Amino acid sequence: MFEKILIANRGEIACRVATTAKRLGIKTVAVYSDADANSKHVEVCDEAVHIGSSSVKESYLQWQKILQAAKQTGAQAIHPGYGFLSENEAFAKACTEAGLVFIGPHPHSIQAMGLKAESKQLMQKAGVPLVPGYHGKDQHPDLLKKEADAIGYPVLIKASAGGGGKGMRLVESPDDFLEALASCQREARNSFGDDAVLVEKYVQRPRHIEIQIFGDSHGNIVYLYERDCSVQRRHQKVLEEAPAPGMSQALREQMGAAAVAAAKAVQYVGAGTVEFIVEQQAYDQPEKMNFYFMEMNTRLQVEHPVTEAITQLDLVEWQLRVAAGQPIPLQQHQICCQGHAIEARICAENPDNQFLPATGKLLTYRKPAASAFLTSPVRIDDGVRQGDEISPYYDSMIAKLIVHGETRQHALSLLDKALSQLHIVGLANNVQFLRHVLATRSFKQPLLDTALIEREKDQLFHQQAIPFELATAAMVAHQLQQATVTSNNPGHWQDPFTQADGFQAHAQSVRFFKILSGEKNILAQFDYSKTVNQGNLSIQIDNSNISAVLQWAASNKTDSNESECEFFWQGQIYRAENYKHKEQIYIFMNQGFIQLGLIDELTHAGESQSHAGRLTAPMPGKILSFAVSAGDTV
Repeated sequence: MFEKILIANRGEIACRVATTAKRLGIKTVAVYSDADANSKHVEVCDEAVHIGSSSVKESYLQWQKILQAAKQTGAQAIHPGYGFLSENEAFAKACTEAGLVFIGPHPHSIQAMGLKAESKQLMQKAGVPLVPGYHGKDQHPDLLKKEADAIGYPVLIKASAGGGGKGMRLVESPDDFLEALASCQREARNSFGDDAVLVEKYVQRPRHIEIQIFGDSHGNIVYLYERDCSVQRRHQKVLEEAPAPGMSQALREQMGAAAVAAAKAVQYVGAGTVEFIVEQQAYDQPEKMNFYFMEMNTRLQVEHPVTEAITQLDLVEWQLRVAAGQPIPLQQHQICCQGHAIEARICAENPDNQFLPATGKLLTYRKPAASAFLTSPVRIDDGVRQGDEISPYYDSMIAKLIVHGETRQHALSLLDKALSQLHIVGLANNVQFLRHVLATRSFKQPLLDTALIEREKDQLFHQQAIPFELATAAMVAHQLQQATVTSNNPGHWQDPFTQADGFQAHAQSVRFFKILSGEKNILAQFDYSKTVNQGNLSIQIDNSNISAVLQWAASNKTDSNESECEFFWQGQIYRAENYKHKEQIYIFMNQGFIQLGLIDELTHAGESQSHAGRLTAPMPGKILSFAVSAGDTV
């Protein structure tokens, strides 16, 4: 086994690899960019080497610097993680030439599976089922259209060197083909430097099911069951689960055998994933499912923890052992499936605004009780801490939340509860969106395919899980707790002299709150004189009156801008956890999350009512040029 390895990656996956390496007694070396100088993955590794500025091109893709870092620290092998250089044939080859072990497949395997067209030709020879389509080298537009016409519409045009949903166009009519082809080729050239495409039948009710495979240098190859990754947005995965719901044992064995055949065709060594697209005649008829080879990922996948959960195996440990020349620890008949696992990708993005990525500081990052990088009922794998920045330089994923239950229903319950206890403040994120997905009929039943999000969009976007009146009561309770100065009994008002509430001896004691909810300005009025028996909240919102009984408002939290409260409203008891940052109050309840703006009139006193014109970018970016100058006529 290795004594020291270098991890050529960052964030969550770097922390993941370091955790297993530490357990096995292997020392680790981190590499980092300017933006990651104080990051979690640098902290958890034994050594760290700076490799460049913040951009990916000037740091994590600088493999010459990575090789130099490995040599100067005495590392014997390099783990590439996923993304970046993990499927770079030239890097894998350079590692070998430098006398280092690349913890992954041989360069020829990466090359063979790197281009979609060539890999599909190879799979055809190996007897692996393929989607009907054209994968040839002749890229003349007239020929491609002729092939598409022969396949029958709708068809999918895909960049041969593509991935991550880029360079992909759905064409539903012959009249649209040439325009879609030109658009696809432009994106492929810009993203991958290669405009070659392939044309395939567009599969109806498609499910994305992938098989985890493992090979060693002794000729052994096994598969470790399947994962369903059908819940996607913009061709990128949102939820993954194992085993795939509704999968018959016969189909599982057929797909497993096909995945092993694919791996054997390229003499595969290490962890890999063979991805299939599965056509369904009906959602509840697994015997009528047809599966077709889509592509092979020659690396560890983001969603590998769900496979670890159902097999009780550590796939990174397997990677290290196989790379060190050891055989696969288990034979096919020894690999078992236990329970059901689901992974949710927690991302900094705004689902209600076309999933635009978000950046900013994790002002609050509170997690449910969970293990880290270790299979358990609730597991969280992350590479960030509270106070860290989510920068525009790298992927927007904050964490992975993985649950493992006895059944799918048990796993669903665990996941929803864990999501309700995951509190993120400071930037837009998809936690509530994920809870909405879990609640849909399509996901519950399950009626899975890659169109699930689009089909259920009315239930997924622009949802307000907490009634505004309920949120206002929680906000008022938070403000009352903040105003209370009695340290020995926080949250309870005993007399008018121990409170900063504007008490008046001979007048009505009323407090006004100017609330911003989305784009709506609302005025709420709280009447202290109607507050009796330790907390009857009498609140008027515009012209509507609501009444809630505050059970308690306490601040067990270390931050003075955080509080917890419990109150009785409309026959039910509700509990809220509140976080205040500047003029924003973030309210988390079991039912969901809501953000309210609490406008402080004194803070804004004297501000000009007129504002200069401005342009706001909807997402982070770099200004490359200005097309006009001052004085130009537009």
